[in-house]
Amino acid sequence: MIITIPLVIIMCITFVLVFLFVKTIDKRIWLTILVSLVLTPLIYFYAVYPMINIFSNYHHQKYFSSETWQDKPALRYELSDDMMSSEILIGQTKTEIESNLGAHEWLSWDDAKKDHDTNKWNYALGLEPGAFNTEKECLEITFKNNKVVDLKLYKEEQKFDAKE
Repeated sequence: MIITIPLVIIMCITFVLVFLFVKTIDKRIWLTILVSLVLTPLIYFYAVYPMINIFSNYHHQKYFSSETWQDKPALRYELSDDMMSSEILIGQTKTEIESNLGAHEWLSWDDAKKDHDTNKWNYALGLEPGAFNTEKECLEITFKNNKVVDLKLYKEEQKFDAKE
């Protein structure tokens, strides 16, 4: 375990709260401190830390690789930040994108033509972990003259039950 400043601060807050709670049970200060020292790590690792993980949307970042993209589509959101910041796909042709990312999953709709736009490919990136996250991440790749000119991340509402 790496000891960081946020860890120390949260452990101190947990200790103070446990100390104040135990102090209401027994007025002996030495016993209150001893019980608080024993209970603080237990409460932190079994109550506070899981709650932080549930309500924060932290996820691991990974370097982009074509194999990971195609083998684990539900974890593509972990690759997206590196892909966007490195601009590794900018300038690639449609055939290069298809070999790196696979076939497009859907095409964007063009209202002017009233048809799908073959120059805007979309891929689903999966759901980021989090307690209240109901939107899936998506990537739109825009082509001009058969080359990638723009990458755009957007969120789309995840539908779990189709009601008609």
